[in-house]
Amino acid sequence: MPHTAEWKVRLHLFEDDEGTTKAHVVLDTGTMALTGQGTAHCHPADANVPEIGDELAAGRAMNNLAQQLLDAAERDIEGVGAPRTARQVAGWPT
Repeated sequence: MPHTAEWKVRLHLFEDDEGTTKAHVVLDTGTMALTGQGTAHCHPADANVPEIGDELAAGRAMNNLAQQLLDAAERDIEGVGAPRTARQVAGWPT
């Protein structure tokens, strides 16, 4: 049976005076919400390029969120009585 859904994602970025960028990403599926966190730190010897900090912190927050989403899927799979499968690191199955 076909299925269509729309999930909403909000990403918030904050940089403090010490060069630390924090990312907070929220996934709202309509039935649950997951929150991912990520940070990036600018080394004192490096040039301050805010876009790089944003990319690193956001990527880390999304990676954290992805891990939580995979964990939730595994729990749901086990909840319907299916055996746990080996987790794929990245990409499509081969």
